[in-house]
Amino acid sequence: MKLEICSAVCGYKNKTVINGISFSISSSEILCLLGPNGVGKTTLFKSILGFLKLQGGAIKADGEDISSWSRKKYAQSIGYVPQSHTPPFPFSVFDVVVMGRTAHLGTFSTPSKSDLNIAMDSLEALGITHLKDRIYTEISGGERQLVLISRALAQQPQILIMDEPTSNLDFGNQMLVLSQIKKLAAEKQIGVLMTTHFPDHAFLCSSRVALLRSGGFEIGTPEAIVTEKNLQEIYGVNVRITKTPNGSGGYVKSCVPIIS
Repeated sequence: MKLEICSAVCGYKNKTVINGISFSISSSEILCLLGPNGVGKTTLFKSILGFLKLQGGAIKADGEDISSWSRKKYAQSIGYVPQSHTPPFPFSVFDVVVMGRTAHLGTFSTPSKSDLNIAMDSLEALGITHLKDRIYTEISGGERQLVLISRALAQQPQILIMDEPTSNLDFGNQMLVLSQIKKLAAEKQIGVLMTTHFPDHAFLCSSRVALLRSGGFEIGTPEAIVTEKNLQEIYGVNVRITKTPNGSGGYVKSCVPIIS
């Protein structure tokens, strides 16, 4: 699938937050959206997911305007992973993942053996089958985030939207989630659109980076967009971008803030 954002104008009622933004994302691609708080990243996501009506422009999937899609078709095509999720009842991890099959069930139907197998495959894809019978609310934050990704994967979407998937995670779990996102894009041919407040993450896993700032938008490779100048302008922090050998003949870029 190719998801296209075409001159989209996004906002709430009479307030415009994003004016005329355009970009696209295709299967197997990871597009990382960077920008300071308040520039409209969440508003853009809500618009793509159909929670907010566009004030102008269009959003298309393989050339088809998705504004007329049913909620069921949305869920079958586009998965969503929120920053965090705490259910009101102590569901097992497996039950939470099976909920991802809801988009493929009839109104009064229950999950079939095939649905259960797909849920199990989703757990296996993330390497968390050992959590199957654990209570979701009793596992760690990093494990819960992997369960949410597994639930979205069980939907079998073609595009996966992730709102700060590493938010509130420790360093080890951040790297675990990023490595799994990269693996899913490559092996499951899923297009991933994700936001993050960590510019380093763009270097670690993204194919392209979109920089959203007040009054402007630009998109390109991580090397072209995640620059010292851009980071200083949008975050107000002096930054140096360094290169560290990765042991395989290449290097990894990272952003080092300079605090005086």
